[in-house]
Amino acid sequence: MASDTFRLASELIARKSVTPEDGGCQALIAQRLSKIGFTAESMRFGNVDNVWLRRGSATPLLCFAGHTDVVPTGPVDSWASDPFTPTVRDGHLYGRGAADMKSSLAAFVTGIEQFVSEHPDHAGSIALLLTSDEEGPAKDGTVRVVDALKARGEQIDFCVVGEPTSSKRLGDTIKNGRRGSLSGNITVAGVQGHVAYPHLARNPVHQFGPVLAELSATKWDDGNEFFPPTTWQVSNINAGTGASNVIPGELHAQFNFRFSPENTVESLQQRVADIVNRHKLDCEIEWSLSGRPFLTERGRLVKAVSNAVTAVTKTVPELSTSGGTSDGRFIAEFCEQVVELGPVNASIHKLNEHIAVDDIDTLSQIYYRTLVEVLNGD
Repeated sequence: MASDTFRLASELIARKSVTPEDGGCQALIAQRLSKIGFTAESMRFGNVDNVWLRRGSATPLLCFAGHTDVVPTGPVDSWASDPFTPTVRDGHLYGRGAADMKSSLAAFVTGIEQFVSEHPDHAGSIALLLTSDEEGPAKDGTVRVVDALKARGEQIDFCVVGEPTSSKRLGDTIKNGRRGSLSGNITVAGVQGHVAYPHLARNPVHQFGPVLAELSATKWDDGNEFFPPTTWQVSNINAGTGASNVIPGELHAQFNFRFSPENTVESLQQRVADIVNRHKLDCEIEWSLSGRPFLTERGRLVKAVSNAVTAVTKTVPELSTSGGTSDGRFIAEFCEQVVELGPVNASIHKLNEHIAVDDIDTLSQIYYRTLVEVLNGD
């Protein structure tokens, strides 16, 4: 017989919520939690739906955070079953958002419901922050809700983000931080001309070559106990008119740093500028910061989530800061303790995304145990 958490996860998956659409997921969750004393506050910014749900006014406040939007499905015909028709095969639940992260949302809700039922007079407060803008530009979602909360003096003491952090089995990895993400668009100016008369032109591809080689070979830092070394990668590069006999007049390239706290935005920008200037490259760079690195040291929340995982799964989780960015970067700006824990991430953003059926209820129990550890101290 299907569990309550499984049924809720399936109902959420069935709601088409390709970013920035919410598909009614937030209203469904708000309706359920309102029955156990949560107050729901819708916060719509631009075309993005967000909701802030809170039970209680005392401290400390433990917040669960996540997103109801999902990435596009890709070619539907390439899926083994319709991506918005939750389907069980071989012990796994298939559907877009099954792992990222509608099963986490369902587990949040049922874990909270169990905790409130057993501890109606619990200490502190519980909140749920949901957005439909995590998989998109992330401009009108969690970052805007965080700004609104800060403006009126609300404070989150602990936050658990339901991102799919597990590697091989549920609970084997907790993210206690994330690297920063800094992107750059570089335009290298040349002089267009005929390839037979290179002395009358200036090839920006040739000029950029030595710079590209040095940037690729540069060791930016060694990382530290929690963070791997900073990396620099080119994500796109193009030049030329499409004709084989024309020297291009411009080169455009996109690159990205995933950086540790051993560097700052300013230090990385300066080091790139130094390399560019040393090669006398005629160029312009436009910078874009997606997020600064953050870290939650081993403390009350890390201990609570780790204990919850071990109690439920008999697994001792590893702490990690690897992977991409998440909305945790926005919450960490005014919440000192932020961790991420969720399903196995092997199928996220892929065709036939799925989660093991057994993991859905296990995840609910982990979130329940986290509430017990943080708010009741059992």
